Amino acid sequence: MINEDTIVALATPSGAGAIAVIRLSGKTAVEIADQCFQSVTSKKKLDDQKTHTIHLGHIMDDNRTIDEVLVSVFRNPNSYTGEDVIEISCHGSSYIQQEIIQLFLRKGCRMATAGEFTLRAFLNGKLDLSQAEAVADLISSDNEASHQIAMKQMRGGFSSEIAKLREELLNFASLIELELDFAEEDVEFADRTQFKDLIDRIMLVLKRLVDSFAVGNVIKNGIPVAIVGEPNVGKSTLLNALLNEERAIVSDIAGTTRDAIEDEISIGGIGFRFIDTAGIRDTQDVVESIGIKKTFEKIDQAQVIIYLFDAESIFAQKSSIEAIAIEIEKIKNKYPQKPLVVIANKIDAISEKELHELTASIKDIKLISAKTKKGVEALKNTLLGFVNTGALRNNDTIVTNTRHYDALLKALEEVAKVKEGLDTGLSGDLLAIDIRQALYYFGEITGEISNDDLLGNIFANFCIGK
Repeated sequence: MINEDTIVALATPSGAGAIAVIRLSGKTAVEIADQCFQSVTSKKKLDDQKTHTIHLGHIMDDNRTIDEVLVSVFRNPNSYTGEDVIEISCHGSSYIQQEIIQLFLRKGCRMATAGEFTLRAFLNGKLDLSQAEAVADLISSDNEASHQIAMKQMRGGFSSEIAKLREELLNFASLIELELDFAEEDVEFADRTQFKDLIDRIMLVLKRLVDSFAVGNVIKNGIPVAIVGEPNVGKSTLLNALLNEERAIVSDIAGTTRDAIEDEISIGGIGFRFIDTAGIRDTQDVVESIGIKKTFEKIDQAQVIIYLFDAESIFAQKSSIEAIAIEIEKIKNKYPQKPLVVIANKIDAISEKELHELTASIKDIKLISAKTKKGVEALKNTLLGFVNTGALRNNDTIVTNTRHYDALLKALEEVAKVKEGLDTGLSGDLLAIDIRQALYYFGEITGEISNDDLLGNIFANFCIGK
């Protein structure tokens, strides 16, 4: 898949800005840039400059000056892609960006495809496959936890753990294969007791990595939290209090929220996506009915449910606390696997006696005033408690990639077969088959085993220019 073309792309987001960076990579990157660059500080050509140097000058289209720029020179193999790389920092006008890119295209470059710079880094041995995938995760990280995981993976934390397991298994596999060459002599080069200990240790690590995906997936994609309840109990006010901005329309008119409103915040470094839903009640309003139907769809998608009710109206209208308890049980029965947080809102409008009556009647109830933001921080801590951040705090390896998770599951399955074979005294030739298959799945993670289709699928998800 290594392509000899010199590629070019905008490495910064498209659109106008203070500056933009245009990146070239390939055998003729320096030569092509040289044809278009005129230094203001030196008569030297870029081809004569040392690696990792920056030069002030102009990009010229024949005698026409396009822009004053800074050109950075990175020579192979000490560059991101492992090839000669040129990065041009120009002014951020969309017109200037396009003029420079089109000039390089006329000089012999071609436009880079999505993720092609990182693909070349992988193919040239600058990154393994899991590190390359971490680049995309790092770019898309929008909270502290996902950033921390992506940085560790990009630095090779996950790769080194997998590589170590693979190397140890490979050593024993070599000894098993050697035994097959001396099958007639009936000798054992691989100590079966040591091999069993190794297999037990590998299974333990694999199980930990597989289990970490539950946390990793949450950290990477955020936790959807549905805020539900009857109309006019303060769901939109709570959303605004959590987000610390006026995101949802607040009104005394019941049924104001007709459609789900979503927004995301970071709590303790973890992303939470809050969904303010339409109030649940019997209604003849067609539009409101559609909103209520969507509410139940959003509850299905959510991982955590917040059930909110109006504490003030219960005592003002002498409504039954038992009726609220029945609604809570309905939700628990309908969604038994989802954590449910029951919240009494508008506690600033009721007495201490009424507060005591609420807490005594409804188990594990949370008390807040969304209007004054009282109890909102405690609610955030409660939500954070649903995420097992222990692995994150301990700086353990956490799997966030579905492809890695799938490969780990398959590797674990094959290693379990090896363990079973050792326990039952399976012959070396049959053990070798399962060991090879386990090694294959380890290699799939780091890219030691890969194919064009796999690489195409991975790098198609990257942005162009990275």
